[in-house]
Amino acid sequence: QVQLVESGGGLVQPGGSLRLSCAASGVIFRLTAMAWYRQAPGKQRELVAVIKSSGTTTYADFVKGRFAISRDNAKNTVDLQMNSLKPEDTAVHYCNAGAYYGATFRALPNWGQGTQITVSS
Repeated sequence: QVQLVESGGGLVQPGGSLRLSCAASGVIFRLTAMAWYRQAPGKQRELVAVIKSSGTTTYADFVKGRFAISRDNAKNTVDLQMNSLKPEDTAVHYCNAGAYYGATFRALPNWGQGTQITVSS
């Protein structure tokens, strides 16, 4: 069973930057695609970025050019560098392992506690 621990959240002003980190265990990390999701109050959880075991990355349109996902297979961690943050980026951010089924990325059913990002002046 995968275990996920997210960290790095906080309060940041619009235009600022944050770097999130996620430590994963219970999976063969180097062979597993990893992703970051977010859930804003009153909204469904949505996919932000994916990084395959090959290192190939995919981003949601609303973060393209601002966010960068990366992984360290030696440490079993996946990071999300977030730049040019906007108030609409305010959400709890989660990481998870998963796989692509055709063009659709599906995360494992277990989730960590997430880390809160608040973008406000």
